Amino acid sequence: MKFLLDNPKIDEHEMRAVYCDALISAARENSRIVAVDADVQYSMGTKRFYDVFPERGINCGIMEAHGVGMCAGMSATGLIPFFHAFGTFATRRVFDQIFISCAYQKLNVKIIGGDAGVTATANGGTHMPFEDMALMRAVPGATVIEPADTAMYETAVKLMADTYGVFYMRSSRRKVTRIYSDSAKFTIGKANLLEEGCDVAIVACGIMVLEALRAREMLLEKGISAAVLDMHTIKPLDEEAIVKAAQNCGAVVTAENHNAIGGLGSAVSEVLSEKYPVPLERVAVFESFGEVGTQDYLQERFHLTARDIAEKAEKCIRRKNENSRH
Repeated sequence: MKFLLDNPKIDEHEMRAVYCDALISAARENSRIVAVDADVQYSMGTKRFYDVFPERGINCGIMEAHGVGMCAGMSATGLIPFFHAFGTFATRRVFDQIFISCAYQKLNVKIIGGDAGVTATANGGTHMPFEDMALMRAVPGATVIEPADTAMYETAVKLMADTYGVFYMRSSRRKVTRIYSDSAKFTIGKANLLEEGCDVAIVACGIMVLEALRAREMLLEKGISAAVLDMHTIKPLDEEAIVKAAQNCGAVVTAENHNAIGGLGSAVSEVLSEKYPVPLERVAVFESFGEVGTQDYLQERFHLTARDIAEKAEKCIRRKNENSRH
């Protein structure tokens, strides 16, 4: 299976536009799908859904908790609501409603959080979710997804529509670099092994998958062989893939556009500590709030670049080698 494009390039289409196409496609097949927005039809790209299905789109206004409560009620009647808001407001602001009204009641609600991490750019710290995956990982039974580019949307949206339960999908709203080929396949809960390697395994999600691939090239120049895994499903985690990578490489680096606490790095470290302990380094945001800036600046500011991944990989390998001498 060929996962990757030979020449990754900026996608012609914004993430939000491709997501809306996927939602419209799923809604044509399933009349129970409805869209609920916290006054973000334009910013989250769902306006076209309202144009195609005017009777199945609801703008609840800037009242996110009310919107999630509405989704719970609609799910209880048999509908499949997809709720849209910026990641901070789709999780942190409405955590109690998600936890009690949706998950505790075992309802069928899909939550889409835009502007993941530093992709919030000019919206700044108040709109920059570094904690959303941690919150949603703590919800019993919830599924947490982060696509690396637009290629996963059709699969993810259809699966969310067809699978009962609470789902959270975080992503950028705008254009990102397309890394996947049209033939790429995705299975929720199963990582995609993008590159083989034997010295260190890099486990990444979202925009950090591209950085992981770039870091691999940097490491190759130094004679270091790095495996790269796209862990697009943060919960349920592909524990088998993580253990296999640790066994093959003996060193693991995680990379995420999220707080170091509670996200992908935490999830991977939990698996390794219990099942196959090896040196682990994390590339993530440490003890910081977001701020205004371009994405390039913010990735440098929070050490979310290929260079940071490569440096952590070399550090992890040194630790592995030191351990082998004892």
